[in-house]
Amino acid sequence: MPLKNKILDLQKRRELVEQGGGEKAIEKQIAMGKLTARERITSILDKGSFNEYDLFVEHDARDFDMDKVTLAGDGVVTGTGTINGQPACIYAQDFTVAGGSLGSMHARKITKIMDHSLKMKMPLIGINDSGGARIQEGVNSLAGYGEIFFRNTLASGVIPQISVILGPCAGGAVYSPALTDFVFVVDKISKMFITGPEVIKTVIGEEISAEDLGGAKVHSHITGNAHFYAESEKECFDQINKLLSFIPWSNVHKAVKIAPKPPKNHRKIEDIVPEDPKQPYDVREVIRCMVDDSDFFEIQEHWAANAVIGFGRMNGETVGFVANQPLVLAGVLDCDSSDKIARFIRYCDAFNIPLVTLVDLPGYLPGVDQEHAGVIRHGAKILYSYSEATVPKVTLILRKAYGGGYIAMGSRHLRADFVFAWPTAEIAVMGSEGAANIIFRKEIKEAENPAEVRKQKVQEYRDKFANPYVAASKGYIDAVIEPGETRNKIVHALEVSTYKDAGMPKKKHGIPPF
Repeated sequence: MPLKNKILDLQKRRELVEQGGGEKAIEKQIAMGKLTARERITSILDKGSFNEYDLFVEHDARDFDMDKVTLAGDGVVTGTGTINGQPACIYAQDFTVAGGSLGSMHARKITKIMDHSLKMKMPLIGINDSGGARIQEGVNSLAGYGEIFFRNTLASGVIPQISVILGPCAGGAVYSPALTDFVFVVDKISKMFITGPEVIKTVIGEEISAEDLGGAKVHSHITGNAHFYAESEKECFDQINKLLSFIPWSNVHKAVKIAPKPPKNHRKIEDIVPEDPKQPYDVREVIRCMVDDSDFFEIQEHWAANAVIGFGRMNGETVGFVANQPLVLAGVLDCDSSDKIARFIRYCDAFNIPLVTLVDLPGYLPGVDQEHAGVIRHGAKILYSYSEATVPKVTLILRKAYGGGYIAMGSRHLRADFVFAWPTAEIAVMGSEGAANIIFRKEIKEAENPAEVRKQKVQEYRDKFANPYVAASKGYIDAVIEPGETRNKIVHALEVSTYKDAGMPKKKHGIPPF
């Protein structure tokens, strides 16, 4: 056959496979408000950069008449491209082909691109849209999931792993996204659950919709399994691109530095935080007064909202921010916010991203529910993560820093490199009112006017202990600074910490309080 004819044959074969499950299946996909697998890939990558591999891979199943069935690309599209000019690996399950079900060759295509991303130190983006394991392939399908999970774990902390849920992701399939760094979901499209509504109805007789069981809002607002929530696929893809603009491509690099920009937030930082420690405020406004161009990219915005985490830049360099949020539960630490903070600290540490911590909390959330939910174990995760982290760590105490909360939130005692405090900071074992009630209990009880004496004692305790100067006198605070000095002080602290060497003890690994 002449070369010209061979090229025509190749083109026809490509076109046939690229049709996926066929015209009707694609129309059904579009009717559900979903893009096709290749459309999703090309929407995320730079225009014209996608290079597809293993286009002609086919399943090798023979049971249940599978030898008579042809599945285009075995239901998954894999390849490489660029994002913001930088190379990345990507795969997308094709729901138009056998519901995107995972068989052994489908899994082999995924694990092959995963191996490539790890070897070449490139980010990995996985788009999940699958009915789950291919039942006709039995244990081979389960083995495929296991191979994927192993590689997720191997790549953890080495390259960024991003999961995008754009359809169903059920059964064992959910554990791959759970092992990755960031999970993106889209309203009315994303579904994640271990057991679907039909199984729940059969086993326990309870009827529930897929949306209520494991929809996008469930996982972004309630479970915390998703890090980013979007109203549309386009918004989701924009979020992915923005995230990748902040983070490094692997653990041997730093995030790309861009030209520094001053904050554009015109509100003065000292006007944001009320002097009354009982008055709430939005700590994100404080962050926006500090970061370049006032551009703060929040992560897990809707879950455990009493803590705020995310990325910003200072002097052009990416910084990870951890902050208490006084708008929600007074910024206390509880089980969920502890998990949220601890995991983010470990991500930043793995990928060489300095940490800035903003402190304003009365401590850990008290109550039977929290104690029974394991707040001790969950709270210990923050202590472990800060102590273990070797990246530059800068802490700023804005107002309240009481008890265990003071220690946990990046204190000097957990080896913060620099600790600053505003004059409004209150560093103490507990709040002034509670402390006065205990210390001066007898005097207050025996006084002719207990209420007046109590008021005096509260003020006495506040004047003596609820300020930053006692801690500063012990060297636990490096400097008490004016709010207007905040950005310059933190930028300088990060600059002088650039070549930090923590000198941690040699060991295989520690045992975190999982």
